[in-house]
Parts: sequence; structure tokens; C-alpha cells
Amino acid sequence: MNSRRARTCLATARLCELLSTASPSLGTDRVGLGSVASLIRGDSPSPAWTPPLPDSCPDYPTSAYQAADPALSADDARKKATVAETAIYADATTLDDYDRLCNAKITNLPRPLLDFPTPEDEDYVPTPGGKPIGKYQNALYHREGLFSVVYKAPALGDESYFPAESPSKTRVVALKITTPSVMEPPHDSQREAKILAMAASKHVIPLIETFRENGSHFVLVFPFVRYDFSDLLRDKKLSKSQIKSCLKDLFVGLADIHSKGIIHRDIKPSNILLKSLDGPAYLSDFGIAWAPEAPGSESADDKITDVGTTCYRPPELLFGNQKYGCSLDLWAAGCTVAEALVPSHETLFDSGELGSDLALIQSVFKKLGTPNLDVWPEAAGFRDWGKVQFYEYPPQDWSVLLPTLSDVEQDVVGSLVKYESGSRMSASKVLEHAYFSSGR
Repeated sequence: MNSRRARTCLATARLCELLSTASPSLGTDRVGLGSVASLIRGDSPSPAWTPPLPDSCPDYPTSAYQAADPALSADDARKKATVAETAIYADATTLDDYDRLCNAKITNLPRPLLDFPTPEDEDYVPTPGGKPIGKYQNALYHREGLFSVVYKAPALGDESYFPAESPSKTRVVALKITTPSVMEPPHDSQREAKILAMAASKHVIPLIETFRENGSHFVLVFPFVRYDFSDLLRDKKLSKSQIKSCLKDLFVGLADIHSKGIIHRDIKPSNILLKSLDGPAYLSDFGIAWAPEAPGSESADDKITDVGTTCYRPPELLFGNQKYGCSLDLWAAGCTVAEALVPSHETLFDSGELGSDLALIQSVFKKLGTPNLDVWPEAAGFRDWGKVQFYEYPPQDWSVLLPTLSDVEQDVVGSLVKYESGSRMSASKVLEHAYFSSGR
């Protein structure tokens, strides 16, 4: 999820609120009256270039500098990133130009040997320059999220923390460092630990332990899993059978957590981790997950709608439904299936350059058709339903939307990506679908 930076424009504040109350972080700061009007008319929104904020954008390449040199301190990495971003900021004339220059800079940074794939059972070789975190020694920076920084370090013992079906030893652990006092809802690392304990199953990343560090930090310890599904798709590293195996593991994991009333709330390819290209795959990042009995969870009828990530967010969030259930994950899973199966691995829906809810609504409506209450009866109870008149797009058939997919593949996507949340196929039923039972 993106960081929250909403700048209100008087002429558009209410319209933006109606359409993206669910997530001010996903574009309301950059959406103008023209974008709202174009959506109502049916035009494609084309927001003007607005330069990024200089004081926040250096974070864009900071993690890349630390990944390129894990021994580099956070302060030194930030200084290097600031110098690079300041130059890019001065040279860029458009948003595309800015992104292109940033991505080129990041791509050209060296990659350390440790980050390249190695055999699954290879012993961890410490790289000089790591730091101690709790009882773990020589921890190296790996990546960061909105409210966390992840390090990897040698495991303390020679145990396997995975289920019996995956008996390989845990050589490396991931240390997710959070600061609960600065986290904003729905992010809650202490609730995450409670939910992970409840969610423990074959295809959910195991939580090894938690501990406090320096008083204010709360650290979650996991087995380090080298691959994420998003990177493997982007690099086109997986065969069709490997993709199918990963998707099957995704739905096994979803079926398990949904049977316990747990909603993940951020299903997407990058939150699916794989031990090897052949799997197994694990659901990860329960930082915004919801469970009815977990301390700190909202009430069932008043859930936070600022959840999910851009183009994987279901339409009920965009119209302010706070009573959503596990079907929230099923829409996102359907989007993930579509992305995994199309040869280009492009996302099913497009939230635009700036991750705007307005652009996402238009993308969904253009493909699935502008819904009415005949198609989407539950929408009558949504807080923001009916407050804006939208251009009426006709629905397109899945054979048109996903022409490279087989009928069976199109059907599994269509069974999940439905407006009416109660009509989405459950995770356990998806596992019985012909896509998974067929040999192809």
C-alpha cells in the first residue's frame, strides 16, 4: 500500500471522497476535476505531470542502494539515494520521464552475489558488515515496506520451521522490524503475530518467534524464502505447470485461513513466496489482515476500507462497503490468476500512473461493464453507491478480455472476478475447478 499523502482540492474533494474514501493513498492527492469529469463522461483520464515531492521521493531508490550494498548503513544509503533522486528530479519533465530515469538508475546498481538464486540446501555464507538484531548475528538489509524493514540473518539452529511436507533445514531467517507506535491502521504488527499464530497451516509462512528490540521495536522472525511470485512472473522464470502449482498453493492457503474467518486483505503476487521455482508457495505479509477474535481488529460491520493494493482492490472497497468478508481476497486472487496466466503477465485492471481509485473504477467498468443493481444488488447498501452517475460501459466477454487463455482458464478467472461478492467462487471450490484437475 502507498503512503498517505492527500492534498484536498475544494472543487473535487467530495467527488474524490465518494469514489476513493476507501484509500486516500491511492490517488486522491493527484486527482483533479478533469479526471472526475472524464470518468463520468467515459473518457480516459490523463492527469497532468505533477513533480514528486522532493522530501519524500529519495525513499524510491534508497532500498535499492541498500540491496546493492547490504553493509551500507541506512543513513548512507539514504544520502546516496537523495543525491541521485535530486538530479533525476531536476532533469525529469514528465512523470514517465521521472519513472524511466529512476528505474534506469536502480537497474544499473550492482547486485550482490547473495541475492542471486542459489541451491535450496546451500549453507548460508555470512557477508562481512552485518549487524546484530536481538540474538541474531550478521543481519543484512533485504527490503522494506511502509512500516517495516526486513533483514536476513543466519538461523540459530539446524531446524526446519516448515511443515513436515517440506523438511528442508532453515538456513536463513527473515527479521521483520516494526515500530508499533508509529504504525497507522490497518497496519499492526502485534496483531499480525496473533493472526499468524491462528493462521498456521501448510501454505502460510510460518512465524518462528517474536521479540522486542531496543524497547520500541517489535521483531517478527520467519524462515527466509528466496523468491516472490511477482518477481518470477516479471522475469518470466516459471513454466505453466509451475504457475499452476503456485496458484494451487495460494488457494489452499486461502481456503485454510478463510475457514478460520481470517481475511488477508492484501492478496497480490508479491505476497506469495516460493521456496523454489517448483514451490511450495506460501501466503505472506499479514500486516493488515483481519480476524474476528484478533486483538485490535475492527468490528465486523465497521472494517477499514483502506486495504489492498491498487489494481487488486475489489470494487466494494471503492464504494465504501465496510461489511466485507473473505470474498475480498477472492477478487484479488482472481486478478492474480489472470496476471499469472496471460503471457505478458500484465495486471488485469489498471489504476493508472498514480494508482488512482478513479482510474481503477474506470478500468473495471470498461472491462466488466458499468454495474447496476440488477448486476450488483449488494451495492444498494454501500455508503457511496449512487452518488455519482457513471458512463455506461457494456460488459465484455472473458474471451475478449483474455483471448490467450483457454476456456477453462477464462472460467476460473470469471468465477472469482465478479461484482457481487457472494457470487465469487470460494477458495475451496476453486481447488475443485477443472483448471486444477486438468493435466494442462
